Amino acid sequence: MEKRISILGSTGSIGTQALDVVRLHGLQIHALAANRNVDVLEKQTREFHPQRVCIYDAASYLELKQRLSDLPVEVLCGMDGLCEIAADTHADVLLNSVVGIVGLLPTLTAISAGLDIALANKETLVAGGSLVMSQAAAHHVKIYPVDSEHSAIFQCLQGNRREQLHKIILTASGGPFFGKTRAELRTVRAVDALRHPNWNMGNKVTIDSSTLMNKGLEFIEAKWLFDLTPEQIEVVIHRQSVVHSAVEYQDYSIIAQMGVPDMKIPIQYALLYPDRMPCPTKPLSLTDYGTLTFEKPDLETFTCLKTAISAITIGGTAPCVMNGANEVAVEAFLQGEIGFLEIGLLAQRAVHAIPQETIRSYEDVIRADEKARSYVREAIARGIL
Repeated sequence: MEKRISILGSTGSIGTQALDVVRLHGLQIHALAANRNVDVLEKQTREFHPQRVCIYDAASYLELKQRLSDLPVEVLCGMDGLCEIAADTHADVLLNSVVGIVGLLPTLTAISAGLDIALANKETLVAGGSLVMSQAAAHHVKIYPVDSEHSAIFQCLQGNRREQLHKIILTASGGPFFGKTRAELRTVRAVDALRHPNWNMGNKVTIDSSTLMNKGLEFIEAKWLFDLTPEQIEVVIHRQSVVHSAVEYQDYSIIAQMGVPDMKIPIQYALLYPDRMPCPTKPLSLTDYGTLTFEKPDLETFTCLKTAISAITIGGTAPCVMNGANEVAVEAFLQGEIGFLEIGLLAQRAVHAIPQETIRSYEDVIRADEKARSYVREAIARGIL
């Protein structure tokens, strides 16, 4: 196939699985970008022969440039490098799979350049959803969802009238601590939270899944991607991760998308849309699973999801504040500075402590994000948890 792809976050979980899809279908890689993993980025560059590569970590730039000095490849660095790749229309699609709010500016840059986006960076829409979607509409840019849940909704909408949608059903695995009480969660360690029962993801996303913040972020994403009200989104715990999400129409018919829990399926759909091709995963056998279960989420124990729903209902910069607070809190938990339950507590407090403002520009988003991060860092430093 002649489709050319640029990937931001190529050495992460989504990026490496995307390259499995690229190998299978003979897609062309135009550019690759990674945070700081020089070893893997070098191997990827030698295999896929991109014209440009970027290392976000400035301290790793000279090492990467030296390692690739025998290749005809342009080596970029930092946010400027990410944005140069995002603006490069020699690619047909930009896969944005970086983690955190760092993904927002490259997304906006790609939109301004008119480049279609396969979006796996949740924080782009959580922090700046109104800005991103209005800009995408103005520049006639298509945003293809990569998250399995949003890909499922996107697929269930194909061939149906969008105005006849009644609600969406957003499924959640429940993470490794499904059924636990708050008392049991007080002693949870990072190593426990990183043991996800179904999915192989990076550390930050896996911790978010264990707190159900990941589902809260996806709740907000869904609101923006599909132009929904919070009342039109129902979260359902589905432990098997076979039904990736569903759409209920006005006649109360429900159409669901199913498959094995493998991210290569939604990644490939986003990159190859509207084509469906063989995928480097295994087929789903319903008889192997036998039973599929569905339950309501426990919002009182897993407060992150409740906070996310509250934040998008408040609107403005509230989701951005929640996201920034959560990013700092998750990192602090991974470093052993705070307990598991304090992640949700800090996100909740930040949303209530920092007044929401209207988002009119990228700078508005960044100011709100910085306020949230400062609030959480100060709370941790002062021990007021």
